[in-house]
Amino acid sequence: MKKYLLIGVSAFVLGAGSMAYVSSHALASAEPRAKTYRMLGLFGDVLDTVEHQYVTEVDDTKLIQSAIDGMLTSLDPHSGYLNPEDFQEMRDQTRGEYGGLGLEVTSEDGVVKVITPMDDSPAAKAGVKPGDYITAVNNESVLGLSVNDAVKQMRGKPGEMVTLTIAREKTDPFDVHVTREIIKTKTASAKMDGEYGVLRINSFGEKTTDEAQAAFAQLKAKNPNMKGLILDLRRNPGGLLDQAVGISDLFLEGGEIVSQRGRDPRDVERYNARPGDITNGMPMTVLIDSGTASAAEIVAGALQDRKRAQIVGLTSFGKGSVQTVIPLRGGMDGALKLTTARYYTPSGRSIQKTGITPDLEVAATRDEAQSIANRAFQFSEASFKNALNSQEGKVRVAAHEPAEAPPETFDAKKDFQLARAEDVLHYGSVAATPKLPKPTAKLAEIINTKARIAEVKPPIAK
Repeated sequence: MKKYLLIGVSAFVLGAGSMAYVSSHALASAEPRAKTYRMLGLFGDVLDTVEHQYVTEVDDTKLIQSAIDGMLTSLDPHSGYLNPEDFQEMRDQTRGEYGGLGLEVTSEDGVVKVITPMDDSPAAKAGVKPGDYITAVNNESVLGLSVNDAVKQMRGKPGEMVTLTIAREKTDPFDVHVTREIIKTKTASAKMDGEYGVLRINSFGEKTTDEAQAAFAQLKAKNPNMKGLILDLRRNPGGLLDQAVGISDLFLEGGEIVSQRGRDPRDVERYNARPGDITNGMPMTVLIDSGTASAAEIVAGALQDRKRAQIVGLTSFGKGSVQTVIPLRGGMDGALKLTTARYYTPSGRSIQKTGITPDLEVAATRDEAQSIANRAFQFSEASFKNALNSQEGKVRVAAHEPAEAPPETFDAKKDFQLARAEDVLHYGSVAATPKLPKPTAKLAEIINTKARIAEVKPPIAK
């Protein structure tokens, strides 16, 4: 079976000879197992009671699937159950195209929250932003729904309009009208910006490494005097582990890219680069922000630890766990999406909750600088109540004034983070790049911000 991480299957069958005696271990394990059987009996009793006494007839299959999903989502934000339809949709999305809005979403306290809109997607064009809450789809509340159920309402026939009710910090809830399109998951593109190439990767699907290699080759052929490359991973929510390894391998001559470690600390799997750098050692910087997650963080961490590139932007999302998608009965009963390991950068650091810290911290706008100072608006892995902790006991950086933000004279139509990444290439390193004055973000404004959030929240809960 084809193996994926994020999407993959690992099956192990353990056998043992019969014992001529009852060991003390067997006696010790009998009581916990008996408790498990009692709890399964309790589940059966509850299901039977609901079947016979609930106010309307219920669908047993839906109830049991919801119970399975609830069990898995209680473990961490990224584990869950995919019914057969959801499993097929997930495979379709990873492989190629589907009818939808182009949103990467998650669930936070029963509310659908936007991780990021995909580049040039209908949602991005309509102005949906990372961190937005979606409270209703076509005027039907999605509060309390699983992410899968909410996504089902957003996907469908291309050409149809969908109305999203958005709750955003500092504003009252409002409606956004978005027309579904065929979402073609082309994940890599390249362009020139002055003397430097910009390779943009917006997610990690099955073809990302091939697409990125082809895009860079075409760009280099047209611009043989390119002086450096900027790898743009901003708002990249991640995807397939093998593609993160593949992208990293494009720029490394060898050595470790990432390792993953499961429950048993002795169970370590390492992924290494092969000889060959497609840029032939061209100077590189990497752009990240708080929407850079998972597989994208693997790439940023590998290039940073291996001293191949310096990182510009904001601290990344901080998702340092690996999910394995395990089909049930070949997918006929759906699949489990189960967190099976943490991943570690080449230097041995886990970025779970903490994220990748940039070498040069740069806010995209002055408003973003203020939100970093407030911290109230920082959406990250650490925002989830049941997120896995970092094994090292590290915590995410607290509220602070970012090192840089656009000066008032900077053209708002231009990309300030990109401009600073180009400055790093021009001067040769972050250390050699002239620093700009710190922005005037005020930590004290968090008090007023909390009051504004309190005013917005009641309409959300209706």
